Amino acid sequence: MNADSHSSTPGPNQSEETIKQVSNSKPLSNWWKILIAFVMVYGFTMLIIITCKAYDDKPPIPAQVVDENGNTLFTKEDVQKGQELFLRNGLMDNGTVWGHGAYLGPDFPALTLNRMGKTTQNMLSEKAYNKPFTELNSSEQALITSQVPSILKENRYDPKSDTLTFTPYEAVAFKDEPAHWKEYFRTPVNNGGLKANLIETDKDLHLLSSYFTWAAWASVVPRPGEDYSYTNNFPYDNLVGNLPHAGAYVWSVASVIFLLGGIGLILFILGKNPDWEWHSNTLAKPQTITPSQISPSQGSLIKFVVVVGILFLAQTLVGGGIAHYQADPGDFYGFDLTLIFPSSLLRTWHLQLAIFWIATGFAAGGLFLARMLGGIEFKGQRLLTNILFIAFAIVIFGSLLSEWAGLSRWWQDASFWLGSQGWEYLELGRIWQYLLIVGLLAWFVVVARASKPALQNRETRPLTRMFLVAAFAIPFFYLPAIFFTGQTHYTVVDTWRFWIIHLWVEGFFELFATTMVALIFVELGLISRKIGLRIIYLDAILIFMGGIIGTGHHWYFSGQSQFNMALSGCFSALEVVPLVILCMQGYSFIKTADNSQEGSSVVKFKWTLRYLMAVGFWNFLGAGVFGFLINMPIVSYFEIGTYLTPNHGHAAMFGVFGFLALGLCTFVLREACDDTFWHKIEKYIATAFWGLNIGLLMMIVCSLLPGGFAQIWDAINNGYWHARSSEFTRSEMMSLIGWLRMPGDLVFIIFGAIPFLFASVRVFFHYMKKK
Repeated sequence: MNADSHSSTPGPNQSEETIKQVSNSKPLSNWWKILIAFVMVYGFTMLIIITCKAYDDKPPIPAQVVDENGNTLFTKEDVQKGQELFLRNGLMDNGTVWGHGAYLGPDFPALTLNRMGKTTQNMLSEKAYNKPFTELNSSEQALITSQVPSILKENRYDPKSDTLTFTPYEAVAFKDEPAHWKEYFRTPVNNGGLKANLIETDKDLHLLSSYFTWAAWASVVPRPGEDYSYTNNFPYDNLVGNLPHAGAYVWSVASVIFLLGGIGLILFILGKNPDWEWHSNTLAKPQTITPSQISPSQGSLIKFVVVVGILFLAQTLVGGGIAHYQADPGDFYGFDLTLIFPSSLLRTWHLQLAIFWIATGFAAGGLFLARMLGGIEFKGQRLLTNILFIAFAIVIFGSLLSEWAGLSRWWQDASFWLGSQGWEYLELGRIWQYLLIVGLLAWFVVVARASKPALQNRETRPLTRMFLVAAFAIPFFYLPAIFFTGQTHYTVVDTWRFWIIHLWVEGFFELFATTMVALIFVELGLISRKIGLRIIYLDAILIFMGGIIGTGHHWYFSGQSQFNMALSGCFSALEVVPLVILCMQGYSFIKTADNSQEGSSVVKFKWTLRYLMAVGFWNFLGAGVFGFLINMPIVSYFEIGTYLTPNHGHAAMFGVFGFLALGLCTFVLREACDDTFWHKIEKYIATAFWGLNIGLLMMIVCSLLPGGFAQIWDAINNGYWHARSSEFTRSEMMSLIGWLRMPGDLVFIIFGAIPFLFASVRVFFHYMKKK
């Protein structure tokens, strides 16, 4: 009997199971909705305040930068054009600005700032002792070095005239920058696999140097009225006096207090409510359909799964190419790969392919579950699904080819619109972004149409509403991706960029993911609708309690003030709380899936549930352990942009959303097969499951995690600039760590991505043959 159907009142002698069944029959309290509304309103109010402050707190870009004689060195227009040049050439997928970007190249402002410090050192040495700094004795060197911070940390910007006056030391350092960058771009060995002589004209080198020098200046001079720089003293560089500010320590300690307090409070609440579990004592009647009843629109989703498999395999191969560039950027087994696939292009594709195949998997899962919820095959539903497939294919493959053309300089002036915007994770051209938004909105309309009958049923209405709200959030919260251009101030762009990278992906994707997992459990008869709805409400509260304001932990050093560090540092710690609860409830999840009879829906969808269990494991390890490791301000100060960032990214992005997308796809494949055919391909799904888990673990343990700790060690000892420089990243130790990633990559590709694609293709042809 369905747990929702009980209506009797428990007596004093009734069993605990009966009491729970009666409790489950009561409607959920309206306090759940009130609490969600409060969390969302409060969270977004504070996030909007932080976002608005970014416009006020951003470092100024002077109208002109002059030397002490009044000669113009560079202008605001030079800085803006330099940023456009930086983006147009895919340099954010090579190195970083203020810690954000890719990891094959340096942090460009950090390296520029250190060179500025060394130039100041040498000029002071020549002035005081008439000889180079390296020829001074230790006491003389200490005296000269002690003068460098006071010179570089003097803010000589005049807001009235909108003019920045450089000291003679800074002016000389700026004039030397174009030669340094020309040498950097000369050969792929120097720059992590970019095309040789990517940027070589004097004009372009001047513009790029202007952009990096402005960012370096903003990193070292104090904000007006404060004792820390516009980037909160990032990057760490003892030479120029950039040391961790007190706030980085204080708010890190406060974040631990928030974390422990949050875990304690939630454990207390759950301890008082032991029935808030992933399973129901009385299982609801399974509602799954049989292969003979699979609707035409659901059958048309199998080709979505095939595309997921193709894009996933392509992403893993591209990722292997990037790993090779890390280990040996100058040679690909005797072939110059940069002539066709430079590292910036591979990194662009690696990120975009990940977003596309995961989103396609979610889209297919959402459409499939919407049809199951509605229970009716509307006229034209299959046609609409096929139109969506064509639209998705045009956006995916069209944007990937356009990014290649843009980085190949086919249309330099139109690259922002047609080629690659250049902003990390949001590389696809603006026209493609518009088409993607239209496609996602169309997907929501089709999902809502298929789910409509469930809204007319009183029992299914609450769960369906949450499903549709979560689905609508996917296209709606992608809109900030179009709030900026290539000339928008970096601080402002970075703020909106992480509305997408963090809030859209880690917030609303996770809400949609939780909703679909709960729906699958309801459809398999493992939990009642009420428990499923309660799980969604609880997870939404826990996810957004810290996740909305916690978005700001990405903005510690990108031009925002201590106000953001204080709020986001504390609230981002709360993002770990739901993952601790997930780990605690993991046993209930596994027990629910394993306590089943042969032939039941649980056995039938064993591998779907296994993929969902993997989501729980990697969510705790990747997002929880590795995420909290790098979220504290004082850790992030030394860590941001090191290999610990992709260590967290791989474990969290693929481990959570990747496994969930594959689990949804496995659900679709299983529904499309009869038992006889499924037994023939089940071994490939099983191989893929273990290959992906083992391969990912090998990547992390053998390469990403040790590489990240090595970089932090070097950053603390030698400065952040050095830990990100080619001198260190291409040292023998780091090259070895790069090569040690290869075994994990091979396991991931050969025993993970390939078997999954093979299984999806087999199911597709089997279904087409039967149809």
